[in-house]
Amino acid sequence: MNTILMKKALLILIGIALAPWPVLAQTTPSFISDSLERYIQQGMADWQIPGLAVAVIKDSKVVIAKGFGTKEAGKNDPVDENTLFMIASNTKEFTATAIALLDEQKKISLDDRVVKYLPDFSLYDPEATKLLTIRDLLSHRLGTKNYQGDFLFWDTDFTRTDVLKRMRYFVPHYPFRQDFGYSNSGYVVASEIIPKVAGESWEVYIQQSILNPLHLTRTFMTSSAMQKQDNIARPYTTCCTADDQLSSLPFDNLNNLGPATGMISSIRDMATWLTTQLDSGKVNGKPVLPWSVLEKTREPNTIISTERMKLFPLGFQYYCLGFGKFDYANYAVFSHAGACGGYRSNTTIVPEAKLAIVVLTNQDNHNFHEALRFQVLDSYLNVPYTNRNQYYLKGARSRNKISQNEIKALAVRVEKNTKPTLPLMAYIGVYQNDLYGKLTITPATDKAGNQPLLMRLEHHPDLTAQLDYMDNDTFRLTFSNTRFGIFPVKFRVAANGVQSLELKGTDFVDNDSFIFKKLPN
Repeated sequence: MNTILMKKALLILIGIALAPWPVLAQTTPSFISDSLERYIQQGMADWQIPGLAVAVIKDSKVVIAKGFGTKEAGKNDPVDENTLFMIASNTKEFTATAIALLDEQKKISLDDRVVKYLPDFSLYDPEATKLLTIRDLLSHRLGTKNYQGDFLFWDTDFTRTDVLKRMRYFVPHYPFRQDFGYSNSGYVVASEIIPKVAGESWEVYIQQSILNPLHLTRTFMTSSAMQKQDNIARPYTTCCTADDQLSSLPFDNLNNLGPATGMISSIRDMATWLTTQLDSGKVNGKPVLPWSVLEKTREPNTIISTERMKLFPLGFQYYCLGFGKFDYANYAVFSHAGACGGYRSNTTIVPEAKLAIVVLTNQDNHNFHEALRFQVLDSYLNVPYTNRNQYYLKGARSRNKISQNEIKALAVRVEKNTKPTLPLMAYIGVYQNDLYGKLTITPATDKAGNQPLLMRLEHHPDLTAQLDYMDNDTFRLTFSNTRFGIFPVKFRVAANGVQSLELKGTDFVDNDSFIFKKLPN
C-alpha cells in the first residue's frame, strides 16, 4: 500500500473519479445495520483504543453518531456523542473554509501574494517569498518536507509570531510548487492574514463565521480549552515502548499551531459539520455557508500521487484546501486525517453518494480509524468485503515489533555498563541550535540509584529527557513524554572535548534531527 496512507495519518488520500457513478443500494448496508458495532468493538480491542466515537451520515440523515469504550482507560466512564477529542489536523478544514469565505467576500483573493498582507514574512528562498500565495500555503506546496520544523513548535512556548519568523530558516527540500510537503507552519502563516483583513483573530473569526451559525457548541478553537471542559477523552498511546503497553499522555499544547492542528470537538458537532458539507452549506435547509465557498476548498491544487493501489480501489491523490481528494471505487472522496499526542481522527465526504463519515479516537498509535473509514466506504459503495482492520493490523504489528526490538537493543547496550570514553562531567553543559535555542544537560539520579544525565530543552517547558550511556559516545535518550520517543543520541567528540550532539525525536512529530553545538563553559 502507498506509504502516504500509513504515515502519521496526516498525509491525506486524494484523487478524482474517472468512470460513471455506480448505482448505490437504497437501503442501509448489512454491515452497518448488523456488523458495525461488533467490528468497532473488535478493532478497539485489537489496537488497545480506550475510547472511540463514530458518525455516519447518509442522505442528510445521521445513521449513527455514537461513542464506544471509555474516556479514561480502566474506568467506567463511557464516551458519548458530546465527549471531546482533539481533532488535530481536521482543524485545517475549518481554517481553509474561513479563508475561502474571505475570498468569497472579496476581502482577499486566494491567489494574492502573502507579502501583500504580511510584508515581513519570508521563506528561505527570496524568489519563492515574492511568489508565495495564500493558495500555496493552504495546499502544501512550499518546497519543504512533510512536517518540517514541527519539533520547534510542538508543545513549545514559541508563539505564532515565532512560527512565522522561523520559517525563513527552513531549507527547502523540493523546488517551490513542484511537490507536496505537508506543512503545519504554512497554515499558521495563512491564519495570520485573517486579522489583517477581517479585524478579528483566527479564533474569533471562525467562531463567529462558522461555529456559531452551525450551532457547534461542543467545538473549541484551541487545545488549551481541553482541560477546562467536562466530558473529555483523555489521551493514550502504545508507541515507544518495548512491550506495546498502553500508557497515558499529557495533553498537547498546540495553541501556536492552532490553525493547523489545535481544535477540539465532539462526534455530534463533527456530524453537523459534515452534514453541512453534504448539504452544500445548509443547515436544516437554511444556507449558512455559500456553496461557492465549499467549492473552493474542494478544488485540487497539489498532486500527491497518481498511482493506483492494489489492495484498495483507490488512486489519484490530490490536496485541495483543507481537504484531500482521492478516487475510491470511481467516486470522488474528500477527506482529511488528524493526529496529535493521544488522538487520531479522520473525516470523509462522498458528495455523489450523499455519504459522510467521521471517526474520533483517544489513542494515537493505530490505523483503525482508517480501517473503519474504508470499511464503511466499502459497504456503501458496493466494494466486495475485505476485512480492512486485519490488513492494517498485520502491517502495524510487524512495524511495532521492529520498533520494540530497537528499544530492547538500546536497553541491552545500557545494561552492559560500558565505561564512557570521557568522564560524564564532560558531556554536561549548555548546547545551542541556532533555529531552536538551547538545551542543558545536568547530572541526575534515577529511581534505581543510577546516575544518568538529564536533558532540559529551553522551549519545551514540560519536557525532559534522561540520557543513559551506551557506548562510543552514544547515549540512550528517553523523553518524559512517551510520544516523543526513545532514541540513541550521538555526541561528537574531538581532541579538545565534546563538540556537539544530534537530537532526534519521533517521526510522529518531525522527521528531521537537530545539531546542538556545545557552548564553552
